[in-house]
Amino acid sequence: MKKFVLVCFMLILGHWCVAQDELMDILNSTGSDSDNEYVTATFKSTRLLNGHSVETRTGHILEFVISHRFGRINSGVKNLYGLDQSFVRFALEYGITDQLNVGFGRSSFDKSLDGFIKYKILRQSKKSPATITAFTSMAIDTREFTAEDPRSEFKYRLDYTYQLMLARKFNSNLSIQLMPTMVHRNLAPGSEDNNVPLIGVGGRLKFTPRMGINLEYYHQLRDRPEGNFNSTSFSWEIETGGHVFQLIFSNATQMIEKGFLTETEDDFWNGDIHFGFNISRAFNLKPKG
Repeated sequence: MKKFVLVCFMLILGHWCVAQDELMDILNSTGSDSDNEYVTATFKSTRLLNGHSVETRTGHILEFVISHRFGRINSGVKNLYGLDQSFVRFALEYGITDQLNVGFGRSSFDKSLDGFIKYKILRQSKKSPATITAFTSMAIDTREFTAEDPRSEFKYRLDYTYQLMLARKFNSNLSIQLMPTMVHRNLAPGSEDNNVPLIGVGGRLKFTPRMGINLEYYHQLRDRPEGNFNSTSFSWEIETGGHVFQLIFSNATQMIEKGFLTETEDDFWNGDIHFGFNISRAFNLKPKG
């Protein structure tokens, strides 16, 4: 039952918060676009935690994202509670239009390169109950392999992720997101299937104008191999002007989709938790005039 604790927790919060603030109050405060009024700021960042949120950067906005994950907190003082071990990812994400974003990143874990395309299909409004965003990414393992290793062949270094994100902002304090997901690995370990279907759920609960907590859980819809666990994370999120800072606690150390979705090897409920953070800075590249 532990794997459903986060889902139940968010549903309880949703029931409590909706009674506090009606959706029309949000719509009336977000301005208008033609004859429709759109909900804004469903989430404060384009990242929910490890994964993406439905948010896209507006056109001509460039975002620089730095993500860190450290070792297990329960590794003890000899490893400085995980701080002696570090993984990092740097990324640039750009809004081609208000709806269409692209991004490129480099991770120290497996020396991976990744790129993504993200498109906001629908925005929550008077006429639409939710925001819907489509996402796809590709990751490349750039490590060196011996000629005998299948990964020495380029096609076996590639992994793909396909995701549809559906989110609803219930009121000014609570947003919830669902993420049906498919990961395709050109080379799967052992006898595992190349395709891994998942369903994710996440949410944000704001408790001050600039602070909130985020939750994210991905459940693999397969018989997980021994030593493999579902990605479970929560964070404290702080907005400071052009920065969004997330202090994260997760059982995943990888920061690209194929990694934290299918290769997490630590048990969150057994205390195998990693501290980390995401920090982003946005730059306006829109031509003047």
